[in-house]
Amino acid sequence: MESPVYFVTTCTQHRRPILATTAVANILSDEWRTAHKRHGWLVGRYVIMPDHVHFFCAAEPNAKTLSVLIGAWKEWTSKRIARELGAAVAAGADRGPRSPRAATAEETARVWQREFFDRVLRSEESYAQKWEYVRQNPVRAGLTARMEDWPFQGEIHSL
Repeated sequence: MESPVYFVTTCTQHRRPILATTAVANILSDEWRTAHKRHGWLVGRYVIMPDHVHFFCAAEPNAKTLSVLIGAWKEWTSKRIARELGAAVAAGADRGPRSPRAATAEETARVWQREFFDRVLRSEESYAQKWEYVRQNPVRAGLTARMEDWPFQGEIHSL
């Protein structure tokens, strides 16, 4: 590993379960593929859960900051989800309410929570261990019996 690898997690607004569909997964991974050209970041392995994503990324020399990358990725994916799949999917309206209170118009317009969580992995061993743990999330959540069968995972670039 030449530059540090970051482990990133970000969640949907109000943890709405709108991500684990083929259409949304294609949008998310398409936008990760453009991260290198647009922002100087390579995205490695990823797992898409119904209400959050985990992915690994590494900066190239002269890359934009991680915050810029994540902000732009959230903006572009939100716009594409709303445009291509409809505002109801972006707002989570087709999945039923997740919160006892009614969401405001601003809240339903957003796909993602504002914040994200990141951790620097300092070795290839740490990356491999974290990947094996993250890859098991769909199994632990009862979404699939075997991690190999979860369709919403992959690798864009080898980090």
